[in-house]
Amino acid sequence: MSSSRFSPALQASDLNDFIAPSQDCVISLNKNSSAARRLQIKQKENTVSTKPPEEAVKISLKDCLACSGCITSAETVMLEKQSLGDFIARINSGKTVIVSVSPQSRASLAAFFGLSQSQVLRKLTALFKSMGVKAVYDTSSSRDLSLIEACNEFVSRYQKNQSSSGQEAGASLPMISSACPGWICYAEKTLGSYILPYISSVKSPQQAIGAAIKHHVVEKLGLKPYDVYHVTVMPCYDKKLEAVRDDFVFSVDGKEVTEVDSVLTTGEVLDLIQSKSIDFKTLEESSLDRLLTNVDEEGHLYGVSGGSGGYAEIVFRHAARAIYKREIEGPLDFRTLRNSDFREITLEVEGKPVLKFALCYGFRNLQNIVRKIKMGKCEYHFIEVMACPSGCLNGGGQIKPVQGQSAKELIQQLESVYTQDVSISDPFDNPITKRLYDEWLGQPGSENAKKYLHTDYHPVVKSVASQLQNW
Repeated sequence: MSSSRFSPALQASDLNDFIAPSQDCVISLNKNSSAARRLQIKQKENTVSTKPPEEAVKISLKDCLACSGCITSAETVMLEKQSLGDFIARINSGKTVIVSVSPQSRASLAAFFGLSQSQVLRKLTALFKSMGVKAVYDTSSSRDLSLIEACNEFVSRYQKNQSSSGQEAGASLPMISSACPGWICYAEKTLGSYILPYISSVKSPQQAIGAAIKHHVVEKLGLKPYDVYHVTVMPCYDKKLEAVRDDFVFSVDGKEVTEVDSVLTTGEVLDLIQSKSIDFKTLEESSLDRLLTNVDEEGHLYGVSGGSGGYAEIVFRHAARAIYKREIEGPLDFRTLRNSDFREITLEVEGKPVLKFALCYGFRNLQNIVRKIKMGKCEYHFIEVMACPSGCLNGGGQIKPVQGQSAKELIQQLESVYTQDVSISDPFDNPITKRLYDEWLGQPGSENAKKYLHTDYHPVVKSVASQLQNW
């Protein structure tokens, strides 16, 4: 693909992510442009690049997500609302604040401080509660919810596709994972309606735990949804954009409620720790909140393998068992193709391939998959897509390499830390998910599950982005 098709600010070599922090937006930011009313761009020195300075534009995250004029990542957006300052202000305002921590963020902090993941989660719980936070949960629990719903959705799609009426609604294959908000934003803005039916309707673990807290847990706590301020700790800036999607807003007693009110990146939590001048390694640990945290009776953490959520692996195992009665023991043997960020696995029955799954990380790999889907030549049944090379452990909001450490070395360290101190478990065996289905959702794929754990996608009218033709 020729880079001549792109704005000078965006070259083909940049497609492993959207626009890097060192680049300018491709849209003019003068005060009279429509894009200026929607975007501000963060430079490396964290200042806003607008000329003249007095014409800087204040925007909301909803404006940025709605903009169809460029292909940006949230890493380039000036995020004002979702910040440490706002987080602290909410605690001091008397709001009931709940924090949910992602396993990737937990692993990043564990690697940085030389601690186990269990120690990190207990110390974060102690830190946040000392500030006035009511509860600290673990999004590994909601990831299990998302995985169960994804398994159910895939089996349903696959069986419809294999039947004589395979063209019916809901049968589109390959099914593409939906947990990466960078990929979702890109698909809606630049790929349009032809790609959206292939994307799983299941909410990400961030939004799943938001739904669980605001629609169910609040009742257990004797609170109203609008009395709770829910903050997540995530490895990715794009999660801030995901949190403010209109699809994740509902009304209670005439008041607007969002499932996730604010998102802090792993790096921002590190800033918080360092701003308090505390020795995190020696900080006293707190007991964990078991209501929505994957911790067993002995105090051990548990969850699925896979630094990006394990979608391909869990769905593959479930589909093999549910559709073909095949129990797959031991680790899956994904075969590396073009590079380490593109791998595949196949299940054969009587010498015939019946399930073919792929891991596709980074936009260089994604563009090839998208092209094949558009041409009707994609051979996969399920694709786990992540915008970042190496997946969520390498998210833009993670802690950066220390001096003398390369990015590759950091990723290897994170992958090692991520598999330590956590027991591998089956989402279907999780007592938390079983309780949530029993008390709240019913069965996987039920009407309540679809209402609270699934979402819709919306093609956004293109402008500059429409210049990208060969996708």
